[in-house]
Amino acid sequence: MSAWSDVKRILLLSFCLLALPALAFDVNGIKLGGAEIDVKKALPSVHCKALGWTSDAADRRCDDARVPVGNVETRLTVFLKAGAIQAYDIRFDVKELERMKSHLRARWGAPLAEATDVIARRDKEDRKVFKMRWEKGAERAILTAQLEKKRATLEVSRGNFPEEIYRVK
Repeated sequence: MSAWSDVKRILLLSFCLLALPALAFDVNGIKLGGAEIDVKKALPSVHCKALGWTSDAADRRCDDARVPVGNVETRLTVFLKAGAIQAYDIRFDVKELERMKSHLRARWGAPLAEATDVIARRDKEDRKVFKMRWEKGAERAILTAQLEKKRATLEVSRGNFPEEIYRVK
C-alpha cells in the first residue's frame, strides 16, 4: 500500500468521526444519554422533579415552558432514569409545523419516513395525521401532528421508552 492510500483512509476516518456528533438526536445541547446537569445548563429556567408515578422508563422529569427550537417556541419535557436522559418530548403550535420540519431536516438529515395519513370518519370530517420518523440504532425521533388540532409533538427516545413510560408499576 502507498502512503497516499493511508493518508486518504485517515482523512476519511477523521471525517466520519467528526460527523458522529451531528448524528445524535439533540435539541439545544440536550441529547439522549446526557445528564440532568446538562439539561440545567442548557435551560436555566427548567424545573426538575421526581416523576410522580413509578415507571421502569424514568424516575425524574424536567419541564420548561419556553424553549426555542429552530426559532419555534416549544414546551419541553425531559425524562431521566438513574441520572441519564432517556427521552424528551417537545410540543409546539401546529402552525409552526413547516418551520420545525425544515429545522429538523437541516439538523438530522432526511427522515426515514414521512407521510400524511387520512383517517376516514363516518359522521365527522376526515382526520389528517402527519408523521416524520428518524431512527439511529435504538434511538428514534417521531414528529406527529394531527393537522386539525392545535399542538404538534416531537418525541425522541431510546429503547422501549414509549411503551414503558406510562405503564404504571
